[in-house]
Amino acid sequence: MRLAAIVGLLVALAAAVAPAAAEPEAVATGRALTEAFWQGRTGRLWARMNAPMREALGSEQAFGSFRDGAAAELGAEEAVLSERATEEAGLAIYRRTSRFSGVARPVETQWALDGEGRIAGFFIRPVQSAAPSRFLDYRTKADLRLPFAGRWFVYWGGRTVADNYHAVDRAQRFAYDFLVMREGRSHDGDGDALADYHCWGRPILAPAAGRVVAAVDRFPDNPPGAMDPANPAGNHVVLDLGAGEYAFLAHLRTGSVAVRQGERVAAGAMIGRCGNSGNSSEPHLHLHLQTTDDLAAGEGLPAVFNDYVADGEAVESGAPIRGETVSPGRATPPDR
Repeated sequence: MRLAAIVGLLVALAAAVAPAAAEPEAVATGRALTEAFWQGRTGRLWARMNAPMREALGSEQAFGSFRDGAAAELGAEEAVLSERATEEAGLAIYRRTSRFSGVARPVETQWALDGEGRIAGFFIRPVQSAAPSRFLDYRTKADLRLPFAGRWFVYWGGRTVADNYHAVDRAQRFAYDFLVMREGRSHDGDGDALADYHCWGRPILAPAAGRVVAAVDRFPDNPPGAMDPANPAGNHVVLDLGAGEYAFLAHLRTGSVAVRQGERVAAGAMIGRCGNSGNSSEPHLHLHLQTTDDLAAGEGLPAVFNDYVADGEAVESGAPIRGETVSPGRATPPDR
C-alpha cells in the first residue's frame, strides 16, 4: 500500500513508469555505488542522497548500521547474475541481481538517480516471490468500474512481483495503486507540498454498489516522503460488494470521507478524496478486493473492471497492468 517502503532491507523512493533504455553510464554508476556500499563508504553515499532518502533512513549512522546488517545477513557477493539500467519518470534506475553466500535466493539491488545525480532511491533484498493464491482463476462477481474520473496511471498492478509489489502479500495479492501522471511526473516542482501532486484531492468513487463496512477518517495526511506504518490503510473505506467480495480503498484525504458505516452506496458515488494518510509516501489511491472485511485476515481476489480505456484502447473487461494509463469508458463526474 506504499509507494515508498522500508521493509526489511528495502528502502525504495523512486517513481515508476513504463521503462525505456538508459544511458550505458548508468550501469557503471550503479556498479560504483554498489561497490561503495559493500566497502562501507556509506558517508560518501549519504552525501549524495536527496532529502527524502535521508528522511527515510533517519541518519548517516542509521544508514551505516543498515549496511552492516545487510552484510551480516547476506554474506559476500559471489556472482553477478544480471544487471541493467532503465530510464523511469526522469530517474536513472540501475538493477542488479546477484548470488550471495549467506542466502539461498538471489539478491536484488536497485539504485535510482535523479537528473542531478543524487540518490533518490535504493534497496537491497532477496528476490521475492508472489504469494500463493487459490483465486488465480477467480472471476470477479461485482460489476466493477474504475474508482475515479479522468485519466490515472497504474503505478502498481498485475500478478507478478515485478509489476506489483503487493503480490507478495496474501491479502493484497491483486491490489492496485493509482496516481495521476503528467509528462512523466506525478507532481509539479519538487513535490515538497501535497498540493503539488496531480491526484491530490481528486474524488474517489465507489467501484461498485455496496454497503459501507468501515469508514475511517481520523488520520492526518503525511508530508511527502513521510509514512505512518502503524496505520497502514490510513483514512479508508471498506465496501461489502456481496458474494463474499470486499473492496478496500485507502490513503484518503483527512476530512474527506463522505460515507458512513452501514450506508448503502451506488457505483460511482463519491466516497472521499485522494490523500496521503497511512503508510503512504505520496498521494495515491490504493484499491484491492479480498474475502473478508479484515485487512489482516483476508485473501486477495482479482479485481476485473468493466468498460474502461487503457492507453487509448477500449477494454470491455480486464485487469489494468502497471504502466498503463486508464480512464472510465462510461459517463462520470468531473475530475474535481
